[in-house]
Amino acid sequence: MSYSDYDPACLPDLLPLYYRRLFPFSQYYRWLNYGGVQKNYFQNREFSFTLKDDIYVRYQSFSTQNELEKEMQKMNPYKIDIGAVYSHRPNQHNTVKSGSFQALEKELVFDIDMTDYDDVRTCCSAADICSKCWTLMTIAIHILDRALREDFGFQHLLWVYSGRRGVHCWVCDEAARKLSAAGRSAVAEYLSLVKGGEETVKKVVLTDPIHPFISASLEVVEKYFLEYAVQEQDILGRKECVDKVLALVPEDILFFLNVKQPEKLWKMIKNEAKNKQGTVKKGQHFEKEIMLQYCYPRLDVNVSKGVNHLLKSPFSVHPKTGDYALNEQKGELLRKSGKFSFFKLKHFFFFFFSFC
Repeated sequence: MSYSDYDPACLPDLLPLYYRRLFPFSQYYRWLNYGGVQKNYFQNREFSFTLKDDIYVRYQSFSTQNELEKEMQKMNPYKIDIGAVYSHRPNQHNTVKSGSFQALEKELVFDIDMTDYDDVRTCCSAADICSKCWTLMTIAIHILDRALREDFGFQHLLWVYSGRRGVHCWVCDEAARKLSAAGRSAVAEYLSLVKGGEETVKKVVLTDPIHPFISASLEVVEKYFLEYAVQEQDILGRKECVDKVLALVPEDILFFLNVKQPEKLWKMIKNEAKNKQGTVKKGQHFEKEIMLQYCYPRLDVNVSKGVNHLLKSPFSVHPKTGDYALNEQKGELLRKSGKFSFFKLKHFFFFFFSFC
């Protein structure tokens, strides 16, 4: 996807209009104040602003919605990040006794970036995205949303298109906000299946019995795999792509995989896996491992486990693309992201706010 028709030089003229006329300060404050049940919850929240020329201003905090509104309209930040709720006002952190200024709470957040899939997508690379590879984000939303709701019991999830190349999830339940770093790491690790760096050939390893969470995730992946991976990404077409897939297959069956048609080859791989599962004691799940390696969500665990980790705010402008946030329902986000129709509304990112 090209952003050639967007000129970042326009931001100084457009941002004042955005913050005066469009930014939803009332809803924004209502979300981050959480009903005002806990004293000083909003007042002790850190905001970070990125200004023109990459001037970075951390530890901003505000007493009221009106104070936040006036400051943002004054500074016109190019980007807004949200941090933790601290023990003291973040804008007074320099006056607090050393060691007393502590991050106490924050939403449990997840960051899924398309660049982490560069080894398995053929249509784009780096920051570029298109309708073909965006299917990966659709799969990620389906898998993680189900797991967070059904496996962990969370209810209040906010999904946000990051503005350029991925999606963020904010889990806003009180139990999620109070999780320790160890608790956040445990949730993130539970949801992580694809592991290993560039040098790791096989990044998904399944053992018997397959965990119910993995089985549920596979049900989602299987709905998309043939059309997305085999047909659109053509992972069994070009030789270099075929070699990467076959590197995940046991050597003793490679002799049988001598067809050239991608769909027939994939059918043969599945059949060989089924035959293996019926003849050996140890489970052979290489067809499932292939599907997960190519399609399963790839999480930045470091973003999730840190209580004080900053994450780009909903409704924030993306300075490199000019994208803004626009309110959407969950089903509409999935439908649009699945068909990538939101690209027709360029320079808006969509999110759904499901505070059921």
